[in-house]
Formats: sequence, C-alpha cells, structure tokens
Amino acid sequence: MERKKLSAAKLRQYLPLYLMMLPALIYLFINNYIPMTGIVVAFKKFNANDGMFGSPWAGFTNFTYLFGSNDTAIIIRNTLLYNVAFIIVNTVAGIMLAIFISDVVSHKLKKLYQSAVLLPFLISIVVVSYIVFALLSHENGMLNKGLFPALGIEPVQWYNDTTWWPLILIVTNCWKGVGYGTLIYIAAIAGIDNSFYEAAELDGANKWQQITKITLPCLVPSIITLLIMNIGKIFYSDFGLFYQVPQNSGSLFTVTNTIDTYVYRALISSGGIGRSSAASLFQSVVGFVLVMVSNLIVRKASPDNAIF
Repeated sequence: MERKKLSAAKLRQYLPLYLMMLPALIYLFINNYIPMTGIVVAFKKFNANDGMFGSPWAGFTNFTYLFGSNDTAIIIRNTLLYNVAFIIVNTVAGIMLAIFISDVVSHKLKKLYQSAVLLPFLISIVVVSYIVFALLSHENGMLNKGLFPALGIEPVQWYNDTTWWPLILIVTNCWKGVGYGTLIYIAAIAGIDNSFYEAAELDGANKWQQITKITLPCLVPSIITLLIMNIGKIFYSDFGLFYQVPQNSGSLFTVTNTIDTYVYRALISSGGIGRSSAASLFQSVVGFVLVMVSNLIVRKASPDNAIF
C-alpha cells in the first residue's frame, strides 16, 4: 500500500515533465517507429498493386542481389575504406581546428572562424558538386584553364581519370563535414577549467605539453562519442558526395561506387524496391551491431566514457 502511495506521489511530482515529453514522444513514434513497418518489404517481392502487406514473400532473395553481384567486393571495399578515412581525417582535423580556434584571443575573430568552419556543413551537396566542377572541369575548370597552364602542366581529364578521386572525395568530405565535430570539440574545450592551464604554466609547461596533458585527455569523452556514432554509419555513404560530386561519371565507378549509389542505380534501372529495402536493412543492422560492440569495448576499457 505504501509503495502504491509512493508511486502515485512520484507520478504527480513528475507529471508536468511527462506532459512536456509527450509531444516529442508522439513525434518520435510517428516519424521513427511507424515507418519501421516497412522493414517487411525487404522480405517481399513488392508490387504496387498488392501493396506492402499483400505482396508475396520472397524470403532472403532480395539480399542475394546485394551479395551476388560481381561488384560486391568493390562497393563494400569503397564504402568501408572511405568511411574509415573520413573518420580519421575529420577527427584529426576537427581537433586541430578546435584547439586553434579556442586559442584565439579576439572574441570577434573566434566567432568568425567558427562561422567559417561551419558554413560548408550547411551548404547543399549539390552546390558543393558545382564548386568541385568549377575547379575540375576539363573545358572551363580553374585548374585546367588557369593554374596548370601557368605552371606548364598538361590539363587533366579529371572525370575520366580515377587516380586522384579518392583524395578529392576525402578532401571534399573533410571540407564540408569537419565543422560539425569542430564545434563539439570547441564546446568541450570551453568546459575545461582554466585553472588547469594556469597551474601548468606555473609549472613551466609549454603549449604542446598543455595540449597533450590537459586538452586532449579532456576531449576523450567527446572523441569517443563521435567515434562510436560514426562507426555506426560505417556501412553508409554520403550519397551526394559519391553521386553528385563525380557527376555520376561511369569512368569513375571503380572508386566512387558505394552501397548507396549502387542500390540507387539499381532502383532507377529496374525498380527493385524490395532489393533497395534489403540493402537499407542490412546497413541498419550492421550499424546497430557495430555501435553496440564499440560501446561494449569502450565500457570494458573505460566505463565513464561509454555512451550507455
């Protein structure tokens, strides 16, 4: 009886908070969980006349499309290796920029640098693709028509030559996406007590020692959180980056074809909704497993830095 009274008292105490949460929970349920019923399409031979639940079952046939292709090894290799490179480059660049911007004394300059770093993140990937095209176009590109002739270098058929595209895509992704992580690291650095740095200066520590002994250790929780979230998306690829930026050039498919672009081209050519759903489900399941495993490893090594 006393336990029921205690539960009722707690319910009345937290009722305003529950009511405040209700709209967000309803939105989350409608936006995130109801669409998950579409998972069933991955196991069906979908056709529009019978609908999602009326279409005949296909078992795991749709999954064999992804793994039975001659290009499977290439698209999985590209998806994994690019994402590993993106994680490493963006993490290192984000930390370096955050430390640099945090050390700027002028408040106005600091805000200017923060805005400049974040701006590419807010630009549409379509706009980014045209910026890259303006640089690399064979006929009118700034490199082929401006810089290379001045240096005596022969023009390059950028959209027919695969040599430089891994580097181009990594640099483009870093330029566009590094601002998000940078702001998170800046916020984490801002939360570090200045007395740590003052004590280090009194002890004769130089700037590099302050960074390695104070700043970086304090950034570890933020780094691990972003790292785990990025590992969860390691089987995803930025569709716009791999489709729009290379201008969907067939000559570049060996270095730009990823799971997302491969499924999109297959969907456009054959209308395989079931196959596309199977690929998306595979990506989601693998991402979920990787997040759980990564967090488990972190929790074993350092429980305080685990996400959950």
